[in-house]
Amino acid sequence: MAENGYTNKELKKYKNMAKEKIILTGDRPTGRLHIGHYVGSLRRRVELQNSGLYDKTFVFIADAQALTDNMENPEKVRQNVIEVALDYLACGLDPTKSTIFIQSQIPELCELTFYYMDLVTVSRLQRNPTVKTEIQMRNFETSIPVGFFTYPISQAADITAFRATTVPVGEDQEPMIEQAREIVRRFNYIYGETLVEPEILLPDNAACLRLPGTDGKAKMSKSLGNCIYLSDTADEVQKKVKSMYTDPDHLRVQDPGKIEGNTVFTYLDAFCRPEHFGLYLPEYLNLDELKAHYQRGGLGDMKVKKFLNEIMQETLEPIRNRRKEFEKDIPSIYDMLKKGCDTAREAAASTLDDVRKAMKINYFDDEELIAEQVRKFSGE
Repeated sequence: MAENGYTNKELKKYKNMAKEKIILTGDRPTGRLHIGHYVGSLRRRVELQNSGLYDKTFVFIADAQALTDNMENPEKVRQNVIEVALDYLACGLDPTKSTIFIQSQIPELCELTFYYMDLVTVSRLQRNPTVKTEIQMRNFETSIPVGFFTYPISQAADITAFRATTVPVGEDQEPMIEQAREIVRRFNYIYGETLVEPEILLPDNAACLRLPGTDGKAKMSKSLGNCIYLSDTADEVQKKVKSMYTDPDHLRVQDPGKIEGNTVFTYLDAFCRPEHFGLYLPEYLNLDELKAHYQRGGLGDMKVKKFLNEIMQETLEPIRNRRKEFEKDIPSIYDMLKKGCDTAREAAASTLDDVRKAMKINYFDDEELIAEQVRKFSGE
């Protein structure tokens, strides 16, 4: 034994783990993914995957979490698992570089969640801003499913099971990551350094923190019909851009317009690049010039929307085309997911072994415990 009950081999393993840079991120399969997912997380994931800065990338389809508020409609979740997988691949996630897996197929996550529940109080969960917002959105105030209420704990299990050092998310998920960090710190304080404390990675572009719906509402929602999906046709995208919410007081072209709260300009902030002006709107040098013209008057909404549509079509066309190719071989998508689940289970099982050892519930692997009990009952 080396120190603290660990062998030299185990200590070397933990030191290597501390050096590894690992990303974990995922989405709930409650529908096809939309451009809010893309600018908020997906685009960044692909960049990080290809950056060479990280040793491992885990991306999961959170079907178990989706069931916490869709328990009576499992078919919805079941059907959307493949939709999300197709969107992942179409956006550029590469199964040779990222482990893509399905949450429910990793039973170790349930066991970790059960242990972590003893580290969090009900009042702490009630204070979580994300939980409070989600409860209000789903009208759960009077009858909250326990699984939904405790999903910050299951999310901590997702993160720690794969020893994630970095979790790229939107701004609305910041309280969730902080709660996971609290669980890690408390576990390590009680049981010794075992779990890796993650860091949050927010989008660089403020417009990408939370892209509003096309109707100007705070969040994209399938039920509200205010999403542009990654798999939408060119005509569907154009129609949705044309109907976008702008400045309600900008009634005539010559009227001064407001940028703040104007969905079209929020989308331009998220998607527009300097080269787009030379391609689609050469009379302007950059977005600042376009905004200034709109604010002083003389620039109509339709012209700005036409510009945005060109940018959206350029962004989404290659994603649509790749998705159509992947749709031709659905069995291979399931094979990819199965391989990802196998890899993910191996990683999660390793963490669970360490957790059990730290909590002293690894009874059949603890040779010292068995020897101690032999001495105790033999009178030695």
